[in-house]
Amino acid sequence: MDFRSYPTAELALEPGPSVLVGPNGQGKTNLVEAIGYVATLGSHRVATDAPLVRAGAARAVVRTAIVQDARELLVELEIVPGKANRARLNRSPVARPREVLGALRTVLFAPEDLALVRGDPSERRRFIDELLVARSPRYAGVRSDYDRVLKQRNALLKTSAFARRSAARAGGEGGAGDLRTLDAWDGHLATLGSELLAGRFEALAALAPYVEKAYDAVSSGKGRARVSYRSSLATDEESRAPAELVADREVIAAQLLDALARVRGQEVERGTTLVGPHRDDLVLQLGDLPAKGYASHGESWSYALALRLASYDLLCADGGEPVLILDDVFAELDTQRRERLAELVSKAEQVLVTAAVAQDVPEALHGARFDVAGGEVRHVR
Repeated sequence: MDFRSYPTAELALEPGPSVLVGPNGQGKTNLVEAIGYVATLGSHRVATDAPLVRAGAARAVVRTAIVQDARELLVELEIVPGKANRARLNRSPVARPREVLGALRTVLFAPEDLALVRGDPSERRRFIDELLVARSPRYAGVRSDYDRVLKQRNALLKTSAFARRSAARAGGEGGAGDLRTLDAWDGHLATLGSELLAGRFEALAALAPYVEKAYDAVSSGKGRARVSYRSSLATDEESRAPAELVADREVIAAQLLDALARVRGQEVERGTTLVGPHRDDLVLQLGDLPAKGYASHGESWSYALALRLASYDLLCADGGEPVLILDDVFAELDTQRRERLAELVSKAEQVLVTAAVAQDVPEALHGARFDVAGGEVRHVR
């Protein structure tokens, strides 16, 4: 209700492929975005919740019935811009919306995913963190707590840097301002950062073999994809190479504290935190070369596909098959990649596909069809 362009909409999905067909701008992606929001409490299109609420409405409500092993779970989310969102499980309120995480798992591939290969490190950090939360929902709290501590630590550094510059302009000695609580914030950052980093390391170690396998399948054996981790805990330029994945939380916490001590002067000067999970990156390679800057357009698409398919395979291996969502991707792929992708996903328990024209969807994914136009969704077959 009142999600994006829809005053109301109801979509009864079946096992197997379901294809949403309609011209661009008619609301196909809005429907799968709502499903993805239930799984992740976020959108793959926007960074904040406000655009998800229909213009003129005060709130949006998404209700999703999830059936697994003959049991049904009802998840209800209320999105209220500028206020705390609310959630219910089987009509009972929960203390925090993130308590519904894990009820539904999805893997969504969309045109925006090309940024996983060609975009900034933040895109790849988001990718690994969303996978981490999908595997273990408790990490949503770890991420939230880390972001809170980072924000407060940055505010302290920024205030100190401003005070130092103001004193210097006034002809004083330009002291570093009041940093008496910085050691305490260092401790909090190291504790939460080590937990997040260890989780990332574990997730990436599990994911990497699936990435190599998925890229081989998508590209028909044309190239080898490898994924590794680049940490900001580097002590010199040489360690810009991928970090060794040692998921020992105490070791990582000690490394974080050492790194924070090493760069404190720079942080005080610049007014921001220079090391930690928020500064890290995934290194995507094709053969011995970085995919970013070297991969062709087609190779970049294949790599982005491989990352999502690998995520899907890993979540399946963990137990419980996620819903696979392919949002307007077939129009972006050449014929060979279309057919290969369809072949790889056609046996998934539930696949949702959006397309501007039905002809873009390979025969292997023809199943239940819904026409989307004029704010209405009609089940065709």
